Amino acid sequence: MAAARAEILSLFRSLLRTSKNFSDYNIREYAKRRTIDGFHQNKNLSDPSSISSAVSQGISQLEIAKRQSIVYSLYAPKSKSVMEM
Repeated sequence: MAAARAEILSLFRSLLRTSKNFSDYNIREYAKRRTIDGFHQNKNLSDPSSISSAVSQGISQLEIAKRQSIVYSLYAPKSKSVMEM
């Protein structure tokens, strides 16, 4: 069964929220850009199986991003990036 629109929007918001957890500016912006680009790339999917596949891939990417944000927070740089000043 294809994922509901609300589930897809929830996944999008969760990915964007998770990208904000990265302490490094470059990684934070990369995660945000990757999320937006991925959803734009898949916005014209119409086949329920391909939509379901894309959603499950997004969920796995969300889990990876959550784990990585924890790891990056352990080794966060002590000073801010030039872009953040």
